[in-house]
Amino acid sequence: MAELTLDTLIDDQSYLSSERARLENKVILDELERKKKARSLAVPTDDNRVKARLREIGEPITLFGERAADRRDRLIYVLSQINAARGDEAMQVEEESSEESEEEVEEFYTPGSLELLEARKRIAEYSLPRAQKRVAQQRIDSKLSLGRIIDIRKKVFADVKNFANLGSQIGDERPISQVRFSPNSQYLTTGSWSGNVKLWDIPSCSPIRTFRGHSDRIGGVAWHPRATISQSEDTVNIVSGAGDMTVNLWSLNSETPLSTMKGHADRVCRVAFHPSGDYIASASFDTTWRLWDVATSKELLLQEGHSKEVYSVEFQEDGALAASGGLDAIGRVWDLRTGRTAMVLDGHVQAIFSIAFSPNGYQIATGSGDDTIRIWDMRSLRALYTIPAHMSNVSDVRFFRGDDLLTRTDNSAPDVAMNGTEVKQEDEKSDVAEIQAKEEWKYRSGLYLASSGYDGFIKLWSADDWQLLRTLPTDGGKVMSVDLSNDGKFLASGTYNRNFQLYAPEEIAGPI
Repeated sequence: MAELTLDTLIDDQSYLSSERARLENKVILDELERKKKARSLAVPTDDNRVKARLREIGEPITLFGERAADRRDRLIYVLSQINAARGDEAMQVEEESSEESEEEVEEFYTPGSLELLEARKRIAEYSLPRAQKRVAQQRIDSKLSLGRIIDIRKKVFADVKNFANLGSQIGDERPISQVRFSPNSQYLTTGSWSGNVKLWDIPSCSPIRTFRGHSDRIGGVAWHPRATISQSEDTVNIVSGAGDMTVNLWSLNSETPLSTMKGHADRVCRVAFHPSGDYIASASFDTTWRLWDVATSKELLLQEGHSKEVYSVEFQEDGALAASGGLDAIGRVWDLRTGRTAMVLDGHVQAIFSIAFSPNGYQIATGSGDDTIRIWDMRSLRALYTIPAHMSNVSDVRFFRGDDLLTRTDNSAPDVAMNGTEVKQEDEKSDVAEIQAKEEWKYRSGLYLASSGYDGFIKLWSADDWQLLRTLPTDGGKVMSVDLSNDGKFLASGTYNRNFQLYAPEEIAGPI
């Protein structure tokens, strides 16, 4: 199969003029209009009056786990639905002037620079062949026999269920806000509320270097996709965002930042590297997320779309999409190649603190302050499953993703070879074992995920039936972050009590 590029891509010009597109746009616009009018409804703020109004219209006065603010939001939603069903004339909203109406229907857009246009083209060129490769691998996986899939699941989940605590290390003077493993799984970086980013050796948990450059709490840290593998230690390897409204780029050999990117008007939370390593996304309390060029340290895109603070941001494995989650309880999936919204993740009732793409490319997990993890499917544009994950805020969600560069087979030669026949048989057995190991490793990627919560626990879940595999206690009341190493050997968590913990399957934990 020829590699998919911009030149070989068939341009379908009929999408915007198709009946399906018109219907989809009409549904979206109608829903936006309903929400706009709902904000103008006169709804009581007193909880007793809210309950009385719900009773009048035949709705339950309260739902399980519902708070006063949630109840009022539900009343607004129900009233807006009733009024929409009766017709616009039933909405008791002040009419606006014709001039304002004309302004409202005017299409909103933000002019982009030539640099952004070039970046969108490069992202498209980068993502198309990766998407083609991913889909080809999924076709291969779909041909695996049911027995083989069951065997792989049993083996993988047996390892996951054996995770045990290797130990705990004091990471800083203030809470650890985020932990992330390096691509080669030999280092761990931590960001803390002290403003320091620290590098640790794995599995000894001994400190290597402290990066100083922020004057306020760290909101997020991320590794360059090729850091510790092919990236030079003197170039950009780590990015961090902090409450001082800056995004810093770090090498592994210097304690001072290589570059400081400014532009946000409020605290910076999560940050993420694009899979190409050429771009960085940063989420901020200024209700935007931004795209930065690593080479020039310049802002390429200021993306609006959330009504409240944006807390989390993440890139899809192909590099074509980005997802953002905000304190408005809404997540959005953005097509970086066109700038359009690909999907709206509307279903949580509290803030979204974490968002993660599955390695399969079409599923997304969101962790929220409503104590749940929601699984979204981009193919059907809906939520697939809701996991009642923790007893308090879900602070972080991470899928396991295996690295193709890592060797997962035993290449040792046989001790004794009596004759040529035995050598040939051993080689054939070795080849079969290597093929099976690679097959298992490719299927393993995305087969489970980890979550952390403010209830003090880390939980591991299967990513096909979303069942709980393992619950790991920590020594902290609030677990702020969790991550899985690319080699599948380690899990790390950062807690509010300034510590980070390291976990591994028992067979690995024993010899260490």
